[in-house]
Amino acid sequence: MPFQDAVMTGLAPDGGLLLPESIPDLGSRLDDWRGLGFAELAVELFEPFIGDLSREELERIVAKAFASFRHPDVAPLVQVGDLRVLELFHGPTLAFKDIAMQVLGGMFEHMLNARGGRLNILCATSGDTGSAAIAGARNRPNIGIFVLYPDGGTSELQARQMTTTRDSNVHCLAIRGTFDDCQRVVKSIFGDLEFKGRFELGAVNSVNWARLMAQIVYYFHTALKLDRPVAFSVPTGNFGDILAGYLARAMGAPIDRLILATNSNDILARFFATGVYALGPVHRTISPSMDIQVASNFERFLYYRLGSSEALETFMADFAADGSARIEDGRPMDESIVPAAVSEEETMATIGDVYARHGYVLDPHTAVGVAAARRHQPSGPVVCLATAHPAKFPDSVNAAAGQDVAHHPALDGLADLPERKTVLPPDVDAVKKFIATHA
Repeated sequence: MPFQDAVMTGLAPDGGLLLPESIPDLGSRLDDWRGLGFAELAVELFEPFIGDLSREELERIVAKAFASFRHPDVAPLVQVGDLRVLELFHGPTLAFKDIAMQVLGGMFEHMLNARGGRLNILCATSGDTGSAAIAGARNRPNIGIFVLYPDGGTSELQARQMTTTRDSNVHCLAIRGTFDDCQRVVKSIFGDLEFKGRFELGAVNSVNWARLMAQIVYYFHTALKLDRPVAFSVPTGNFGDILAGYLARAMGAPIDRLILATNSNDILARFFATGVYALGPVHRTISPSMDIQVASNFERFLYYRLGSSEALETFMADFAADGSARIEDGRPMDESIVPAAVSEEETMATIGDVYARHGYVLDPHTAVGVAAARRHQPSGPVVCLATAHPAKFPDSVNAAAGQDVAHHPALDGLADLPERKTVLPPDVDAVKKFIATHA
């Protein structure tokens, strides 16, 4: 399938996840890329995956995508005590999702201008994906967007970033359930090929390959700044961000290991420790974007780990039938991925300690990554991914820091704006009816 078709369709026709036919080994080009700016490096990394966009078209899309960021380095690296923090929250919605969403929105716009037609984006969010997707889609002609999120299952500011958007092409659907319910509904709708085709649905969740491709850039960009292999600590719920690191390492980025950091929704940490992938209850936490049990991108990792589509299908069929599946082949899950589950108490304590010692404010998701990194002492430098600005989670951050420190002008102004949202049950037919009426 050509790259542009993969971007526009999001999911494969059979409902599966798309992957490139091969992962390029770019290790021999690292010295040539040291010192490149973020956008320049992005073009170099994207080109091996793209055969149907010219370099000039790609450069225009990428330059426009990152022009909206508040920091000239896009993703600056900050020293905080013994650790380094990679600030990925300088985009339009103050979350790491902006890096990929701004690229993806530009690609959608370019492809629709070239091909004609319309696109209705359908996505599920546990917090930051929704607002980042809306920011990537708003003010773009011929694009509509439907965002499903768990009603009451995000921070208030995360929700208001979505629901205060006034654009008529934006539809926020508050689902009475969990993120897993939202994701199940979206996946079911994409599985209805007739409905998907009739309403020209596309995906911006990290099921879309272009999202992962864009996230690979900050792993390369950061690792190339340091003089030896890097360990990255990655807060993760849906496995997309850490999968981008896994792919970057496979492509030749000088990455020593990846610390997989989860909150008390620890299905992924348990898997990498035991080889058992088993459902548990969804716990609502102060790091809501990680309140996930079924991680959609995990299937991509399993494909590489198991070595074939047939083995993956067997594993996922067992999981669907029993809520549990196991890998038992005597090999470690992956020696480059180190799991750690972090409690609410440890998360709060980490925010307070880092602020007291260094005057640096962590959001709860980043704090999970920092807490996990502190447990492991790799021989080389450690970089913790800061996935969101702390002002998105003022209640927990201020309580942990003991001071009113969680503010940002872009968020402070949301409090008095009117909201636009529709509350629906976690029912496929109800969501389909809404889409059919408003697409």
